[in-house]
Amino acid sequence: MKSIVLASMSSSRYHLLQKLDLPFIADAPNIDETPLINESATFLVTRLAIEKAKSLVTKYPTHLIIGADQVCILENQIIGKPLTHSKATKQLKQASGKKIIFYTGLCLFDSESRKYNARCELFTVYFRHLTNTQIENYLTKEQPYQCAGAFMSEGLGITLFEKLVGRDPNTLIGLPLISLINMLRTHGINPLN
Repeated sequence: MKSIVLASMSSSRYHLLQKLDLPFIADAPNIDETPLINESATFLVTRLAIEKAKSLVTKYPTHLIIGADQVCILENQIIGKPLTHSKATKQLKQASGKKIIFYTGLCLFDSESRKYNARCELFTVYFRHLTNTQIENYLTKEQPYQCAGAFMSEGLGITLFEKLVGRDPNTLIGLPLISLINMLRTHGINPLN
């Protein structure tokens, strides 16, 4: 079995991949994540997932390298990490009563054969109508300033939602495990074997 590398230093992705109970190491990819002019969300996250995985080929020449990237779209605009309390407040006020669509790119790159499998998974979050007090209380308790959309669904953020729609709930957190398992199986790796 080829060794697995996660091309990410995201603690969320790291913890998600641990669910599969497979040995892996994580390492930081070094790429320019600037979107191309008129680049769609689907193309952007898929391209970046591939580039992240490929960026580690020299360091890991006989491995399976996992790359992932994610953006979210609210009212046809890419919403990034708020980083500050005031920007998080603005994002949640804008999302109140609306939906955010998360686009998560995934790539499994075989650095030895230089072949890869990549895809984009969608996940939609429908927000409840939120009061200013609810937004303030949520942000004070969870401080999700490093999370696109200003929430953490795996925590108290679940209280913000009307419903969640998608094939794999892990996609929302940043790593579509159902698709990844299918990709790993094509390389003879099955967590249940």
